[in-house]
Amino acid sequence: MTVTAPDMLVGASSDFLKRFSPFNRMEPEALAFLAQRAALAFHARGSEILTPEMGQARHFYIIQRGKVQSRQTGATVVTEYASMSMGPGECFPIGAISASRPSTNAYVAVEDSFCFQITADDFMQLMQMSPVFHLFCTQYIASLLNQSRQQLQTTFSQRAAEQQTMTTPLAQLVKQEPVFVGPDCSTREALEKMAELHIGCMVIADAEQRPLGVLTQSDLLPRLLLPGVDLSLPISEVMTANPHELLSTASAYDAALAMATHGVRHLLVIDADGRLQGVVSERDLFSLQRISLRQIRAGIESATDAKALQRASQDIRQLALNLIAQGIGAEQLTQFISALNDALTRRIISLALEHHDLYGIDFAWLSFGSEGRHEQTLSTDQDNGIIWVCPELQELEKLRVRLVKFAREVNDNLAACGFPLCKGNIMASNPDLCLTLDEWRSRFGSWIREPDPQALLNASIFFDFRVLYGNERLGDHLRAWLNKSAKSNATFQRMMASNALQVVPPLGRIRDFVLDDDGMIDLKKSGARLFVDVARILALRTGAESSSTVQRLRRAAVKMGVPNEEVSAIIDGFHFIQLLRLRSQHLDTEHDDVTDNKVNPETLNELDRRILKEAFRQARKLQLRLKLDYQL
Repeated sequence: MTVTAPDMLVGASSDFLKRFSPFNRMEPEALAFLAQRAALAFHARGSEILTPEMGQARHFYIIQRGKVQSRQTGATVVTEYASMSMGPGECFPIGAISASRPSTNAYVAVEDSFCFQITADDFMQLMQMSPVFHLFCTQYIASLLNQSRQQLQTTFSQRAAEQQTMTTPLAQLVKQEPVFVGPDCSTREALEKMAELHIGCMVIADAEQRPLGVLTQSDLLPRLLLPGVDLSLPISEVMTANPHELLSTASAYDAALAMATHGVRHLLVIDADGRLQGVVSERDLFSLQRISLRQIRAGIESATDAKALQRASQDIRQLALNLIAQGIGAEQLTQFISALNDALTRRIISLALEHHDLYGIDFAWLSFGSEGRHEQTLSTDQDNGIIWVCPELQELEKLRVRLVKFAREVNDNLAACGFPLCKGNIMASNPDLCLTLDEWRSRFGSWIREPDPQALLNASIFFDFRVLYGNERLGDHLRAWLNKSAKSNATFQRMMASNALQVVPPLGRIRDFVLDDDGMIDLKKSGARLFVDVARILALRTGAESSSTVQRLRRAAVKMGVPNEEVSAIIDGFHFIQLLRLRSQHLDTEHDDVTDNKVNPETLNELDRRILKEAFRQARKLQLRLKLDYQL
């Protein structure tokens, strides 16, 4: 068999492309098409490959060797934020050539570089013949994130070998036709039907099969037997109204999260019209998990001391690992961890209340920082406080002493369960953080009126609060007051914005990343924090009431008219950094380990390095918006 020189070149091009995404997943005929049409061109150091002045983009480029710098041009250029370096396997200009317009960036070779190039017509033809390439171009970062998750699943596959997927739609978990009775059915008749069919949950639905309520086995003793209820009564008089529901398209993960959040063991599955499709129980989810939610929830609810809760804490970490292995996204995963940690903390508070007489004191336990944002990872210390109301004719300081004593027991037990005491003493047992509603308002007000560096640092921690236990209205009053005060103070917002820009994404102009002295990148301080800080400012400016970074970005985007695609790309970047943090927080390390949030980019695979670069670019884009908005 004779192999010609052109055949060898095509083969070499194909071999190179297969090393990089999305070409490594491209259909064979599409890859062959690309390799046959790709021409290799040399670009000397300092030469311009593509600029806006060259007009409509005529070629699509794939870097084969060397480095290319992309620089934004136009009126909105801010040099320090407007350039990025690209290396082998990266391509450009996807947006310009897809839209048949000039590039908005200038691409310059910063080293002697070689690039494959194909014509715009070939690019469009490749888009048509390759679904993989089409998806890559239209859903750039989302596509990369999905690939990363798939790789992650493979990495963890051995440990998760016995796991089925938690992404299974609920429609697939519902195994039988829905069983229900009407609201006028007698209670006795409904119970007989439950016994006959061996089911633990009876649904009460209207004539259109829309759920009205439920009656479960656990309701029988407290609701029927002990009160001696007349079983001839309509079941509508003893049922639990407004049952928890999920659409049949929701995943098993969504069901697990809802059960963990609401403390229920059954969820009704409905279709798009609200009609009952079936019931999913905790038992249905058991087979999907090595450590079941029921075990963890039961362990938390039945715990009588810190030792029992320690086991539940360890189970939460193991469950989180299993969910990572199943490809659960960072947003859902951090919510899941937060929901279970919330349940753990509430149980610790309930146990502590048995040892302290706080009767008659209206109070709430506040969580701050990542816990306050529902963004807890596997490594977190304590950030909490208390808000309370001093009853009339009571001595304020004496009540504060009692609350602080109670809080100290809670803080110590949280530490015993793996949540280290805060080195900065941001804990409810600190009298300075055990404040009445008026005292919190005064504290927040002083930071807003006099935003010195310490006040800005405090605001970045304490303004991310939520009520974890107790009277939620106290937190609502404080939030409403804070939003009103901060929204009307442009100077404070500007100072917050300036403070948020002090840390820039660790992207290099020549090298891919700027590393810390230890050769690592701190994904918390130089990654997630960038998104969190900007989201907080946008929330204060627009009055968005959520403490969650993602929800703040989404709600602020709506009020500011930011396109969905733009905010989605930013959120995807934030989620990827959060996912990398979770991956680096190994189960066998303790909370708050110094290496928990660090990553060495050289240890990442090519795909993850590219996504990380893109995530940092999204952070830079977010900061640029802040910089322009506040003229900083």
